[in-house]
Order: sequence, then C-alpha cells, then structure tokens
Amino acid sequence: MKAIGGFLGDTGFALIANNWKVLIMILISFVLMYLAIVKKFEPLLLLPIAFGMLLTNLPGAGMYNAELFADGHVHWEMFGGKGNITPGLLDYLYLGVKLGIYPCLIFIGVGAMTDFGPLIANPKSLLLGAAAQLGIFLTFFGTRILFGFTPFEAASTGIIGGADGPTAIFVTSKLAPELLGPIAVAAYSYMALVPVIQPPIMKLLTTKKERMIEMKQLREVSKTEKIIFPIVVTAFVSLLLPSAAALIGSLMLGNLLRECGVAERLSKTVQNELMNIVTVFLGISVGATATADIFLTMKTIQIIIMGVVAFGFGTAGGVLLAKIMNLFLKNKINPLIGSAGVSAVPMAARVSQVVGQKENPRNFLLMHAMGPNVAGVIGSAIAAGAFLTLFMR
Repeated sequence: MKAIGGFLGDTGFALIANNWKVLIMILISFVLMYLAIVKKFEPLLLLPIAFGMLLTNLPGAGMYNAELFADGHVHWEMFGGKGNITPGLLDYLYLGVKLGIYPCLIFIGVGAMTDFGPLIANPKSLLLGAAAQLGIFLTFFGTRILFGFTPFEAASTGIIGGADGPTAIFVTSKLAPELLGPIAVAAYSYMALVPVIQPPIMKLLTTKKERMIEMKQLREVSKTEKIIFPIVVTAFVSLLLPSAAALIGSLMLGNLLRECGVAERLSKTVQNELMNIVTVFLGISVGATATADIFLTMKTIQIIIMGVVAFGFGTAGGVLLAKIMNLFLKNKINPLIGSAGVSAVPMAARVSQVVGQKENPRNFLLMHAMGPNVAGVIGSAIAAGAFLTLFMR
C-alpha cells in the first residue's frame, strides 16, 4: 500500500494540486491547438508551439528546466552533470533557439522561397517596406512609457510589428528570453489575423478613388540582377549593421541558391526538408518557454495588447507613406500596397490584392504589393539588427 501511495503521489495528476496554474496553461495549449487545426491560424508553427507548451507544463515530466538558461545565459556546467537538474529533451532542443540557430535556418528557407523581382523592378517599394516598420519603433516607445518595460523587453515586444515570427524569436532570445513564449504566441497569432486586422485600417486611411488606382505592369527583371541583388544587400546591410548579418546573410543565401541556377537541389532542400524540420524544432522549443510562472502574468496581457498596436501602426505607416509619395509622383501608387510592407509574406500582399479588387475588378496589385512585402522582410531584419546593436553591448 505504501508503494501504491508513493506511485499515486508522483503522478502528474497529484502534482497539479501543488501548482494549479499548470492546468490553465494546459488548457491554453488546447485552445492554441484548436486555433491551429480548426481555424488554421499559422498552423505550421502555432501547432508545434502549442504542443511544446503542453509538454513543458506537464507536472513532473522535467522536459524543460528554465534554470539551465537563467539570467539569459546557457549554464553549460549543468548540462555536464553539475547540480541537481537533469536536462530534458526540450532543454537540448531549446539550445537551437538560444544560440540563434533555428531562426537563421528558417530565414535561409524563406529566402529560397522569395522572389525579389518585384522589389528590384520597383525600388521605390523599398521605402514602403521601411515605413511599415513604424509599428516596431512606436511600440518600443509605447511599452517603455505606458508599461515601464525595460529597453530589452520593449525591443522584443516592438519587433512583433514586423510581422516576422523568426525575427521576433531571434531578437527576443537575445534580449528578453523570459518573454519568448508570450511574444512568439502573439507574433504568430497576429500574423494569422493579418486579413482581419489590415483591411479596416487600409479603408480608413484611403479614399475610394485612391483604392481604385491602377498601376502599370512591372518591368521584367534579368537573371543577372536577381543574382547580384542578394550579394549586394548582404554586403551593404552587414557593413551598416553587423548585428543584422546573421539574419540578412541567411535570407540572402537562400535567395541566391534560388536564383543562381546552379544549386537547384540545395534550393529545394532548404525550401522543403530543412524548413520543415527546423519549423518543428523551433515551434516545440519556443512553446517550451511558455511556463505558467512566465505566461500567466500581466506582462503577457500587455504584450498581446501592444502586439496588435504594432501591427496597426505598421500597416498605417506603409499606407501613409504611399499617399505622401503620390504628391510627388507622376505615376501614382495605389496606397493599398503600402500595407504589405509588414513582412507577412505573401499574406499581406494578398490582402492588398483582395481589398483593391473589391473596389476595382480590373486592379491587379499582387505583384506590386510583393515589392513592399519582401522589402518588409529586409526592413524587419534591419530593425532587429538596430535593436541588437543598441542593447547588446
């Protein structure tokens, strides 16, 4: 009977009584799985995140131990057997996040799937992509002023406005790793809600006449231009902001594999097998950081609130700059493509197309919107590099 009593006392069901908050986290993980599977909210990453959240909050499983990464550092001596903690599976997988490996590998895959042709054909769209990063910096100052976030926490929260999950994870893992779970969940949830968040803002800031503007077909971009572009961007951005070199270099390496024409096998591999494997590891690892003590706080609510603010201002920044540019341009830009400056590729560009075609069935904005869209990927990486340069000293 004593042995049976000891067995029952060691079960997860009994341990829940000692920390009821884990039950709430398990329920939250179920909700996120529902959103990923049934509602299809960014399922490729939200589902692994939700499952990682479930695993890390199972009492007694010991799959993730935050003590191994306390104070923002990896305590390698504990991995070697020192101390009374036995590293779990998720601890080892999380090293790929903590060391910045997974986000960079994801960026190689993103680069291989991205066509920078629309951006090269219309360089002005680079300005729209830059303007859409307004949400990142306004949110940075907003969280500092309104909620008293530290510069590290504010930078990590602000990067949500770039609508780029891997970049948000990369920055947060460096500056505020304790907030990785809430920020990742907020970032990917809002990315999935781009078709809901953006259209009201786009319509509010534009007139019907502006939304009906038809744009000329983009010029054809040569293969030579597409090959030179990733090389030049890598060199220029990395010299300007060395902290952004890892993200920009990974993105442009993937794109060079796509465009060079001599590495088709590698291009297909990073687009498919590598991307899929890393997505699973990244999602589970990020979900593992969403423990009850970190997630069930007022700061999580504040992050979720400021995340949608970041998206809103990012959308508005691109639209408003397009309207300003139209004051000086002979060939007018449809301001709707400015909203695609957030780097949710290609979802934001599709939203521009859908909203524009509702006003004018002859409007085909998708390729024009892809210019600011891919520029936004570069812009969010540069913003990440700026934050890392400022605060990682």
